[in-house]
Amino acid sequence: MPLSLAQMRRNYTLGGLQEEAAPHDPLPMFNQWLQQARETESAPVEANSMHLATVDRQGRPHGRVLLLKGVSDAGFTFFGNYLSAKGQELEANPWAAMTFFWPALERQVRIEGQVRRLDPQLSDDYFDSRPLASRLGAWASPQSRVLTDRAALEALLAQTIRRFVDQPLRRPQHWGGYCLEPERMEFWQGRADRLHDRLDYRLQDGQWTRSRLAP
Repeated sequence: MPLSLAQMRRNYTLGGLQEEAAPHDPLPMFNQWLQQARETESAPVEANSMHLATVDRQGRPHGRVLLLKGVSDAGFTFFGNYLSAKGQELEANPWAAMTFFWPALERQVRIEGQVRRLDPQLSDDYFDSRPLASRLGAWASPQSRVLTDRAALEALLAQTIRRFVDQPLRRPQHWGGYCLEPERMEFWQGRADRLHDRLDYRLQDGQWTRSRLAP
């Protein structure tokens, strides 16, 4: 008989997270963990997949899984439709949260901060690097809007293909990049008996401070 949800549990034993091994700036640590996840996680897990949480005008939270497309001193970059539900939510409330979970490493990272749109040229550059089918899809899909059926979406794609037969396929103005500028980053390492390690970084007056949180 399969275990009930209440009975399902896993004991985390792969490693620990100590202050003396953690840098004062969280970005190098994130980059190290991401690289280790890229080397460790296997299909169907994508190391750069993340849960993005936003809040709408009524204060209701919304979440979805996206792919991280860049990390720099400026922040964490992802792309999407500005007119989609998440785009409208970010327009109304630019605060958002990201969560990365790498089960093979028994690690999680939470990131919170304000989100701004990327410079249009950066969005152009990334759009031009995407596969042709993905670029066509960005034009064809009225993301988050109601469709009558799958055939309606396929008809929109066919129309888009015909439209761009004899003209360049440039980035649509309703599609582009975002950058989450971190003000809080928490690193979680699973430990035995649910006594997990949590190191919490907060940005204050341009400087990062670090604390240990109870699991």
